Formats: sequence, C-alpha cells, structure tokens
Amino acid sequence: MASFLIRDVCIFTGEEVIEKGFVHVDYGKIKSIGPMSRVPQESIKTYSKSGHTLLPGLIDCHIHADMADPEALPQSLRFGVTTVCDMQNEHGNVLKLKKQVLEPDTASYKTAGQAATVENGWPIPVIMAHDKRPETAEAIAKWPKLTNRDSVIVYLDWAMKEMQPDYIKLMHESGSVMGREFNYPTVELQGIIIEEAKKRGYLTVAHATCIQDTLDVLNAGVDGLTHTFVDHPPTQEVVDAYKKNNAWLNPTLAAMGSLTNEGKELQHRFAHDPRVKGMIAEDRVGNMCKCMAFAAGRGKVEYAYESVKMLREAGIDILCGSDSAGPALGTAFGLSMHHELHVLVHKVGMTPAEALRSATSLVAKRFKFDDRGRLAEGLNADLLLVEGNPMEDIDATLNIRGVWRDGNLCSAHAKKLEAGVEPLLG
Repeated sequence: MASFLIRDVCIFTGEEVIEKGFVHVDYGKIKSIGPMSRVPQESIKTYSKSGHTLLPGLIDCHIHADMADPEALPQSLRFGVTTVCDMQNEHGNVLKLKKQVLEPDTASYKTAGQAATVENGWPIPVIMAHDKRPETAEAIAKWPKLTNRDSVIVYLDWAMKEMQPDYIKLMHESGSVMGREFNYPTVELQGIIIEEAKKRGYLTVAHATCIQDTLDVLNAGVDGLTHTFVDHPPTQEVVDAYKKNNAWLNPTLAAMGSLTNEGKELQHRFAHDPRVKGMIAEDRVGNMCKCMAFAAGRGKVEYAYESVKMLREAGIDILCGSDSAGPALGTAFGLSMHHELHVLVHKVGMTPAEALRSATSLVAKRFKFDDRGRLAEGLNADLLLVEGNPMEDIDATLNIRGVWRDGNLCSAHAKKLEAGVEPLLG
C-alpha cells in the first residue's frame, strides 16, 4: 500500500506516549506522526481506530531459524514481530532466509550467520544427541573449529564475504548447569574473536547459561549476553562485569523456565490463549507445552528473575528476545515474545512501557538498527496495532488487529482491519 493514515489511536513511539494521535505512512516509511491536532487532511486511505494502540513492530533479538524453518519469518510477523535476529545458522540456510524475506508476509531478517564455534563445543553435542540425520552431521562438519587468531581471521573473513552477518555470535557453554562437560573456548580465544570482530565493525553477542561462563565471556569483552544464568543467585561481581563493558542482557526468561522445567504452566497458558487459535500449527502448540528440562534439578528460574532485577536496578539495558526455535521445547516463533513481555512485567517488575521499550527501541539502539524500533519520521513503517492499551495491561499485545512491515499489511490480519476502514477523505 503506497500511502495510508492510522488515526485516533494511542501511540507508543518506542520511547514516549501520544495519548491520541496519528501516523502517516508513505511508500513504506513513516512520513509524519503526531497528535490529532496535526493530522494531515489528505485524500488517502484512513484507518480510524479509537480504543486501539499503535506500537513499533516488535524486534525479537533472539531466534534460531534452524534448517531455514519456513515458518520462522511468517509466523513471527503474524504475532507482530516485524524483525527477527537469528543467532546461529549455516551458510545455505542464511541465504534461503534472506531470499524468503523478499516475499510478502515475512518478518525482516537479521543474522549472526555461522557462530564462532570450537571442536565439539556448544551446541554440537546437544544437536547430535537428538538429530541423527546425515545432512545434519554433514552441516556440522563444516562449522568453524576455532583454535587461534589465524583460524579466527579465516572464519571472520569467510563470514563477511559469504553471509554478511549483522553481528557475531560467541558460544561459551561449559555444560555445568546441565550436568555435562562440553568443550568450550578459553577466555583468551574469546577475547581474540571479540577483538577481530570489532576490527571489522561487528558487535559481539554470547551464549552463556551459568554464572561463571557469564563472567568469563564478559571479562573477554563481549557487547551483550543472549541468556541469563540459572545456576546461582546474582552477585555484585556480575553487575560490575556488565558495567565494565557497558554490556546488555537478553535474558530469554521464558526459555529459561523451559530449561529448568519450571515454566510449563505459563507456556501452556500462552499456547492455548484463545487469541492464538489459528495463528500457529497444532504441532507447534504442543511443542510449546513441553519443557527442554536440560537444567531441571540443577538450576532455578528464580535465579534468572533475580539476576534481571539486580541488573535492571543497576542500570543495565535489558533486551527482549525469545530464543524461539522450531525444535526448542517451550517456544514458538512470535508468540514467545508476548510470553517474554508478560514475564518481564509480572516476574521481574518492569512497567509495561519499559518492557515494550525493551522489545522495540532499545533493541534497535543496542544492535544499531537505525531504521526501525521507533515510530518517527523517516523510519521504516513497521507497525503493530492492538486493541486496548498494553501500557496498562501488557497482555493486550496479543489483541492484534494489524501488522505492517515496511508499510505492507500482513494478510493474516487484513480482513478484520479492513472492516473498520473509513472511506477516502475529500
């Protein structure tokens, strides 16, 4: 749609609230935004949606579109997630997903490409234990097996040329919270990866699920963590390590509840919410009702909640991301972002506006996505329209009435939205 107007709505820009305002979209960009006193008087298609709230499209800063899962991008968009950040994928899958994003009804795609891995390190042992397909073993055989600076340079130069990643993903999983012992990089090797990535202009993000692994990779200089830990209560040492780097945290709290086997009740609630019916396939509903349970009996989700509370109070940026993946029990593309927002508000104590900021403008700021994450003149028209006010009730984010990516309306919501379209002005 070339040009349209959404008016008479409460607007959350990603930073502030306009109680009753408008957004004017023109050729995929936001042309203007403001209070109703400044609404344009143009002959364009107009949606008047009193009692609704318009938000920036959500940015899920942590998914895994394994095997180029064909539902990752469409399902995310149906749930108002207009951008996803893939945190590990093989070369061929990245190319497929970058091609798929050119199709309608798909979320935008950002990627780490192939993560910085070591011989038999995370996540190789877990994948190989559950996936015996020869094509999986063949793909993993081509993963980087980093050992020193020379191998890191070869890996980064290859990734830049072949996949053009948006950031670099490190793996720092000792396996201790799972009762296992995995090969994992030394702090020195992680430091080399970070140093060489920064030389090439890349942000670095890292997987860690126990407190010591978290401290190690923060001490190596990483920009952000893609999980919090569940094996130990938070300490001042952790806060200091985050502050030293000005690092951010994407805690993936809903996924950590699945990891410890304590999140099943909430997973079931979101999977069977009446508003979800018809939005995801039945097998994915069933998948969300199960738990990974890798850390059952060894970790506590309450430690994860406590770590986020402590870091938030210390001024550390908390980013919203789901860790959704097709095979990851307890998750579902798109839907898990709404689950995560609920947990940030009801378990951590964020205000709804703070949680929404963590899923929009703050992700864009920390990942340096300058064209999205806020509703502002000149930015991408990535929009989420919901009935009600999620600044009062965070669960209203699931009252989805319209989703646009680059100004294009997601067809899954077109009928119910178009039923309320006003005739052309003039």
